Amino acid sequence: MKNLSIIKIGGNIVDKPEALQTFLNNLNKYEGPKILIHGGGAIATQLSAKLGIEVQMHNGRRVTDYETLKLVTMVYAGLINKQIVASLQKIGCNAVGLSGADGDSVPATRRAPNPIDWGYVGDVDPLKINTSFLTQLLGRGITPVFCAITHDSNGSLLNTNADTMASSIARAMSSEFNTKLIYCFEKDGVLSDPNNDDSVIPLITKESYKQLLADGKIIGGMIPKLDNAFAALEEGVGEVYIKNAYNILNNKETLLKL
Repeated sequence: MKNLSIIKIGGNIVDKPEALQTFLNNLNKYEGPKILIHGGGAIATQLSAKLGIEVQMHNGRRVTDYETLKLVTMVYAGLINKQIVASLQKIGCNAVGLSGADGDSVPATRRAPNPIDWGYVGDVDPLKINTSFLTQLLGRGITPVFCAITHDSNGSLLNTNADTMASSIARAMSSEFNTKLIYCFEKDGVLSDPNNDDSVIPLITKESYKQLLADGKIIGGMIPKLDNAFAALEEGVGEVYIKNAYNILNNKETLLKL
């Protein structure tokens, strides 16, 4: 099977035009077929304030009511996605911007309202991802660029966590490719001390992850990222890396293994 890299960048990179362009320049040099998934950044929150739409959060995650869904669709699937695609086209990377509704590529199920009503939030089943559509695009030398907007196959759009989106796509595509999942953000990897950027943990296994959690070394938003990563490994993804977006062309990173 051919190799395929699924690369996810966070909103903190999307929010910084120079950092984003540096990443995209490196992505264009990155060898082999690839799929890019991007987060949303702060633009949606800024627009919410300007439009008087209250941002509802629970445990650090956005609650997506209908007004918020309309806003994040405009920002994530519209402005941010097309800016990234245009920037890639400028440097010679033939990219196509997608939401999960396009090509029925990533259908999702609206999350049940109990015990917490998250609103229009979608959970993805990797078995339902349209791998043949994505394989066709990759076979034509096209780089798919996904925002984290999905659909329920009944006419409704849904907001999905971008880390989960990346993990689900990697798991689905592992039936067609040798897949590598790369989470890019502003740190050089998973840190044993959040206040020390030099404390990168080079290797985390499933067992050592349990101990790091018990010791309180891994907290906050890194936990769902690592949970998604290990779920991907358990379902056929070959390799998972967490690294700085600037380091996509080198080996400075945290490698995750079962």
